[in-house]
Amino acid sequence: MPSPIDFWFDYSSPYGYLASERIEAVAARHDRAVVWHPMLLGAVFKVTGERPLIDAPLKGEYSLMDIRRSAREHGIAFAMPELFPIGAVAASRATLWLRDHEDAARAARAVPLIHALYRAYWRDGRDISTPSSVLDIAADTGVERAELEAALGERSVKDALRAEVDSSIDRGVFGSPSFAVDGELFWGHDRLEMLERWLASGSW
Repeated sequence: MPSPIDFWFDYSSPYGYLASERIEAVAARHDRAVVWHPMLLGAVFKVTGERPLIDAPLKGEYSLMDIRRSAREHGIAFAMPELFPIGAVAASRATLWLRDHEDAARAARAVPLIHALYRAYWRDGRDISTPSSVLDIAADTGVERAELEAALGERSVKDALRAEVDSSIDRGVFGSPSFAVDGELFWGHDRLEMLERWLASGSW
């Protein structure tokens, strides 16, 4: 199989949510797997000097309209949550713990958890910023609650998220969503079509 598509996302990113609903279909059409990389935009903003999109004058108001319009365009259920932005540390730690788990059955639950967390926030308006909410949602996907609760407090899991964020910055990732395939980086939900043309044509 060809090399996978690396997909970086922040749970607090609405465009990341939209991309999460579409990336697997794009990958499947080109016989690619997806490697899911949770990231924290707050850490990236410290490097870039940026701030949450919605807080930008003029651009913030436009983005709220555009997010809703993009969701309608692709038929993705979307409702702007009352609490935005949020911190996604617990959600990201849970994702990494599952993704990298040595037990294949547990690792296989990572992507269902990603979708469950994203949809809980961006579709259902649930606050996913607290460990308790992450544990509730994870339990609904079949993840053993007590085991995950213990993992969220482990130093190795905390270090894994720091390393994942540092790695994303080292790879040149500055926003969510971002994608990389065969060494080529694409940023933004609106670059999925370009990414697919790149996969189809073998680059240009």
